[in-house]
Amino acid sequence: MKSVWIVDDDESIRWVLEKALSKAAIHCRCFDSANKTIEALHQKLPELIVCDVRMPGMDGFKFLAYIKETYPNLPVIIMTAFSDLDSAVNAFQAGAFEYLPKPFDINKAVDLIGRAIEQSQRDISSVQVQIQTAPILGQAPAMQEVFRAIGRLSQSQATVLITGESGTGKELVANALHRHSLRVNKPFVAINTASIPKDLLESELFGHERGAFTGAQALRRGRFEQAEEGSLFLDEIGDMPMDLQTRLLRVLSDGHFYRVGGHTPLKANVRVIAATHQNLEERVLAGKFREDLFHRLNVIRLRLPPLRQRTEDIPLLARYFLQKNANQLGVECKQLSTEAMQTLIKLPFPGNVRQLENLCHWFTVMAPSQVIEVKDFPGELMTQLPASHLELKEEEVESVLNSEETVASVNTSNTHLNKESQYSWLTLLDEQARLLLQKQTLDVMPKLSAEFERVLIQAALSITKGKRIEAAHRLGIGRNTITRKIEELKIATAMDK
Repeated sequence: MKSVWIVDDDESIRWVLEKALSKAAIHCRCFDSANKTIEALHQKLPELIVCDVRMPGMDGFKFLAYIKETYPNLPVIIMTAFSDLDSAVNAFQAGAFEYLPKPFDINKAVDLIGRAIEQSQRDISSVQVQIQTAPILGQAPAMQEVFRAIGRLSQSQATVLITGESGTGKELVANALHRHSLRVNKPFVAINTASIPKDLLESELFGHERGAFTGAQALRRGRFEQAEEGSLFLDEIGDMPMDLQTRLLRVLSDGHFYRVGGHTPLKANVRVIAATHQNLEERVLAGKFREDLFHRLNVIRLRLPPLRQRTEDIPLLARYFLQKNANQLGVECKQLSTEAMQTLIKLPFPGNVRQLENLCHWFTVMAPSQVIEVKDFPGELMTQLPASHLELKEEEVESVLNSEETVASVNTSNTHLNKESQYSWLTLLDEQARLLLQKQTLDVMPKLSAEFERVLIQAALSITKGKRIEAAHRLGIGRNTITRKIEELKIATAMDK
């Protein structure tokens, strides 16, 4: 029988995974610490280990390092609540088979574990490097795929084509590909081919000899030479003139180029990363882009989703940009109220992440108070919203957690709200907690814990039509416990009417 070990100090995570894996006919053994797991490994090896990062004593990455040194063929899936690029890449660099961001959909987690068991001989590793640029943040599935791809490409020299709308972060991803590669200690050179006049672009890319044209008074090294042994990022490659496309194709084909006015071939040891917001397939069909160059560039393609398709990332990104701007300006970081965050999530953001970053800078400078409200938004943004989107229910603003409608909208996986909410109940909880803490409210944890219990019990009683014993059974608590909680929390039931 297939065997998986779960290592997590969170009892609820162990319980959920154990139940789900048992239904999938996968034997599961649980441990609450890495040290206990190591003791058990001396007796028997599982087919797979699923391990959390943050644990008392030995953390997940140290445990992973021990596994890779002692049992190199034993695959490990890392679970992490920190869904950013560093966590993803660090997991791959340390030798993890895969990583699972929390909170996760239990069905997807079981599928991943099943695939990991089937492909347990696969080994994903990478060079030990640390990212130094701005973080790429995202919990959305599409962004998680980008993180995984960067980790998997960290030992590859393949040409990469990054596609996505303007403002989605293509240059950040290109920089991350470089910094998480074997070329990390060599130059990363970027050029926007659309911003340079056609007559100058050839010289910018390939350099020129002295006297090659009027004004060329000295030899000049182009971007290919500047990026020697490193990475060259060609942004907006779709706008490159056809004659330069031919020269670029030649470099990618045989690795040699000539400076403008030169006669001696120069060898280019450069990894090319290209990006465009345009549909290159359509430009090929229209005769505006060389098909052979397209295939040379399209070895590995990374597609960056627009912000409107990853709205669950907006709270995470907004908090990061607000903190970043506060640090740059030397002021206290501002917070978005729950209502303001809900409104922010509903904005169309045609400028994507770049537009959100600019808006957060505007908030930092222009919002009059520490807590940003809907009335503080720039007027031109509000005109982009349908009127119905601005009519937020009062109870949603006053108490995000104490809403039976919110609980009723949770889907069968219990991980996400319905499509109207657009982001998880954990995000709502986070925003409510930050708002209360910002207002210096006392006893925040007891108050929110009471609200959390009230919502769960009310939902269970609603589903069971007031049957306390059945509600207690579904919640996983005792009959006496639910009776006591109903009295303590002053929950109205059918029996009280």
